[in-house]
Amino acid sequence: MPEIKFNITDTEEKCLNTVMVGIGTWADNAVTERARIAQEEILSNLLKHCNDNGIAMATGVDAQITQAYAVGVAHTATTSYDGPAS
Repeated sequence: MPEIKFNITDTEEKCLNTVMVGIGTWADNAVTERARIAQEEILSNLLKHCNDNGIAMATGVDAQITQAYAVGVAHTATTSYDGPAS
């Protein structure tokens, strides 16, 4: 599992401490929730792709995310994310 770290200034820490308890916990929750949303988008796109192309969908979420990358439904972002494709 990757460990992701980031740095903030002392001033940013002071500011954040006025609006939240536990900056690390908040950041972890924010990233986890964004990953969950991305996962749902990927799985939805994979289901449509598999149905449209008569492809069997892999079993299990981890395998489905891997399959989505393999068939080109998901890819590593190279620019800022603008939301789901229309």
